[in-house]
Amino acid sequence: MNIRRFGVSVEENILSALDTYVKKHSFPNRSRAIRHLIKSTLVNEKVDENKMVAGAIVIVYDHHHRELNSKLMHVQHEYHDAILSTQHVHLEHDLCLETIAVKGKSKTLQELADRIIGTKGIKHGKLVMTDIE
Repeated sequence: MNIRRFGVSVEENILSALDTYVKKHSFPNRSRAIRHLIKSTLVNEKVDENKMVAGAIVIVYDHHHRELNSKLMHVQHEYHDAILSTQHVHLEHDLCLETIAVKGKSKTLQELADRIIGTKGIKHGKLVMTDIE
């Protein structure tokens, strides 16, 4: 990876906010924070443009909820081409956490996540997407 240097002019309050951001997120320097912010913006554009991305759907649920496992499995089979793997973890006796690794067009992944997270019995869920280039 080639690193290129360039100068950036910003107002004092923006620079101060950047320094606060660097400290809050433990970046080693401003350059790393700026790279992170630029990359995040570019990933968001890919998501908005329905490009290929990868990600993870993380859900928390009570596995004793009636027919929930069957419903989740049904949805996952409908989207088998977008699902790379799943990991199931027992947090407590009744509470489970599942991580579903996914890859595909951003709108398909969002649709899949909405179907899973919207299933009755899911306590919490979130989709995170990232660039695959």
